[in-house]
This record gives sequence, structure tokens and C-alpha cells, in this order.
Amino acid sequence: MHAKTDSEVTSLAPSSPPRSPTSRGGRAVYYVQSPSRDSHDGEKTATSVHSTPALSPMGSPRHSVGRDSSSSRFSGHPKRKGDKSSSGRKGAPAGKGWQEIGVIEEEGLLDDEDERRGIPKRCKYFLIFVLGFVVLFSFFALVLWGASRSQKPQIVVKSITFENFIIQAGTDASLVPTDMATTNSTVKLTYRNTGTFFGIHVTADPFTLSYSQLTLASGDLNKFYQARSSRRTVSVGVAGNKVPLYGGGPTLTAGKGSGSMAPVPMILRTTVHSRAYVLGALVKPKFTRAIECKVLMNPAKLNKPISLDKSCIYL
Repeated sequence: MHAKTDSEVTSLAPSSPPRSPTSRGGRAVYYVQSPSRDSHDGEKTATSVHSTPALSPMGSPRHSVGRDSSSSRFSGHPKRKGDKSSSGRKGAPAGKGWQEIGVIEEEGLLDDEDERRGIPKRCKYFLIFVLGFVVLFSFFALVLWGASRSQKPQIVVKSITFENFIIQAGTDASLVPTDMATTNSTVKLTYRNTGTFFGIHVTADPFTLSYSQLTLASGDLNKFYQARSSRRTVSVGVAGNKVPLYGGGPTLTAGKGSGSMAPVPMILRTTVHSRAYVLGALVKPKFTRAIECKVLMNPAKLNKPISLDKSCIYL
């Protein structure tokens, strides 16, 4: 290559003429021309041309592609020493801001995956609130139930009064002759609600008067409501009309020949049911009281109350 003048160099430098291959020993040789400076004389000299042989035409593009990819990989996010990081702190290590962004992006992806796979966060919070409310409400209801169970109602059978007690001959439904008993009586009892924060609905099984295995009279208690911390006296009519006595008739009329009937021992039975509505239909304790009283019916004391204070058993 011959040396070129400064005018020729300036005319050739920006144009970068195409490289033409020459053959050397059967191989294609490519020449690359680039400007250079000569440091010895301090003046601009002619461009030195360096020839770089290549083994094949495909070698140069492959090398340039690798170089471009590496340069683009490292030149995308330049970091200089002393630059401020994305968080605003001076002197932070390079790449820390991108690490933080990566962590945030990963957390966002995890949250999205949780929302897709499971229940959303709002639903989770709502379920936790509902569960906590149910637990607290159940505990409160349990406390109310325990407090109400300790405040049982008080029932006392005071007396029974016989208006009449008649035994006469007759026939039963199948026209079998037998003695018949007719009884009219009234039972009085007191009911007291000891509950301080709830009322009670009261019902009872039929009151029955029986002699041996025979039921001579029965009566029903009218259901009622008893307010908190209150009491009342209840009267129940117990009656029987022409009840067949069959084999028990002679025993009842054993003393009738002397002009008066002997006292007749009887049993008065019933069961009182009390239902308290403490918290609506959720907390409604029930109290059951079975009562059994021994009664001595004296024909000489008709229309007079017979005290039962000491002759009753409460189960």
C-alpha cells in the first residue's frame, strides 16, 4: 500500500470503502482499513491499513454478532461508581435497585398465583371475621345458658280440696255392672320464676288422682307465661265422672255400713315443664319437675283444703 496524503486520508476516512477480497494462495483475504495516529511526529499521518486474513467469509459476521450481543448485554444498564441508586442512597452497590424491583415483581407474581389458585384476600378476611364472630357469640350463648340453668323455678303444691266424692252402682261401657266413682277436687300450687333476666313458658302433664292402680280423676293445667323474678298461684281442677272401680269398689265402701265412708288414700301425680327463652330460639333451657303427693281423702272434710306441704316429693 502506498502512503496517501492528508487530503486523501480525509476523503477516505468517512466513506469506509467496501472491502474487496483478494485471493492469496487459493484463500479469500479481506482487508480492513481504519484511520490511525502516529505519535512519533505529532502530526496527522496517512491512514495505516491493516489486513486481517479470514479463514472463511462466515467468520467475520459470526464474530461481529457475538460482539454486538455482548455489548448490548452490558451496555443496557450502565452503572458508574458514585452514581445514585434508584433508592436515592449514594454509593449503593450496583444492581441493588434492580434486585429490589425483581423481588417486588416476584411478590406480585406470587400474589397473583395465590389469587388464581386459592381464595382472594378479601374473602379470607371476611371468613376470619365471621369465624371470630361465631366463636365469640357461641361463648356468650354458653355463658347465658350456664347462668340460666342455675336459676331453676320453684314449684310448691299447697293443698287439695274435695268438693265431692261419690261411689254408686252402675255399668261400664260394655254394660258390665260395677261400682262407679265420681270425684271433684281442686289442686292449688305456687310457681315462682327465679330467673332475673328471662321469662318462662309453663306447661304440665295431666294431674291424676289414683287409688291403687285405678285412676279416679284427672285434670289439665292451662299453660301460662311467667315473667322474670315473679310468682303466681295456680288452681287446677281434677275431676272424674263415673269411673268404673271393678274390684276396688268394695274396699272403698268398706266403712259405708257404719254410716260414713272411711278415709281413702290416694296419690296425686304430675310433671311440670318449663321452657325459658333466654336468647330467642338459640338459648332456651328446659326445666322438668316431677311431683308426687300422698293425699288422704276424708269424707268428713269435704270442701275443706287439705294441706300438702309436707306430703309431696319433687323429682
